[in-house]
Amino acid sequence: MEAILERPSLRDQKVAGASLAHFAQAIKKKRSEAVTIRLQESEVAIAIPRKALELLEFILSSMAQGKALSLIPSDSELSTQQAADMLNVSRPHLVKLVEQGALPFKKVGSHRRIQLADLLAYEARQAAHQAQHLHFLAQQAQELNLGYE
Repeated sequence: MEAILERPSLRDQKVAGASLAHFAQAIKKKRSEAVTIRLQESEVAIAIPRKALELLEFILSSMAQGKALSLIPSDSELSTQQAADMLNVSRPHLVKLVEQGALPFKKVGSHRRIQLADLLAYEARQAAHQAQHLHFLAQQAQELNLGYE
């Protein structure tokens, strides 16, 4: 798994922002499956899938905004620390979730590994659960006329 964890420098943000306008034009002009890009320094032309160009546009947009990025292949296995970082919880809390059966895992030696798909499914379930409870609280506040409008 490759990750860019630090925030981009101001110079990188400016370069990404300047490049972004060109990418937006290139993506809108052609609707073919592949796009050819030319590397200025080596004069080499490379054909890349349109989806890769769209992903590159997203990366540049995030960098221009000063956001740190992390790219993870969809079939990745994560350590408990990596999974905890993605959920923005402590590692001990994540280990507790794993031991309670809330998240499936497998053992590699003495280490627990969590499939990215399982982690994303858990995150989606939690978000739906939170939304349901928030809706209930908002409805209850309306019924009790607590002054929220």
